Amino acid sequence: MMKSLRFLLPVLPGLFAAPAALADDAQTAPFVTPSVDSEVLYESPSPQGGAPVRLRTRWQVAGLLKRDDPEGSAVYMITSWKARTLTVVDTLHHRRSTMPVPGGEIVLPGQPAKGNFIKLGTQTVAGESCDTWRTSDRDGHQSDVCYTSDGILLRVDQNGTTVVRAVQVTRAPQPDAIFAMPEGFRDTAPAGRSG
Repeated sequence: MMKSLRFLLPVLPGLFAAPAALADDAQTAPFVTPSVDSEVLYESPSPQGGAPVRLRTRWQVAGLLKRDDPEGSAVYMITSWKARTLTVVDTLHHRRSTMPVPGGEIVLPGQPAKGNFIKLGTQTVAGESCDTWRTSDRDGHQSDVCYTSDGILLRVDQNGTTVVRAVQVTRAPQPDAIFAMPEGFRDTAPAGRSG
């Protein structure tokens, strides 16, 4: 499941941070961080074929907190942008590992993204209207990304293929308890790190 998860998470650019650089207003770039508490169910093709990979993402504006729950996995992730940490929680083995949040700075809610964006049009995804923008990630790969006016990512297309899309969107308060660290879990070093 972690291989599927690694496939899915990097294509959620607005949920981590946007590439650095040029645009500085809402007319030339999208909002890429939700400005409302929300829960989104994403679907992505499985890299091995078969059933799509699903990811439930919850976002809390006040705490700048995000929780990602891959469907069918005992592992979930909590990102705290205030603490600048990403914690992977393994409920099967009762352990957790914390590392610095990957990527650059977060684009704050209500602020337009930084980077090169070209607006392509508007579409409807999961019953929501979103604006489609063409951009490139940090590695130079071109993507078409669709964001709602309140910063919720709904779709990512690369090379003419949809790599992630929202299938359900709910705007509702996300309580602190969703993002609280479980008690009694053993702290371990992140994978690939000793200590």
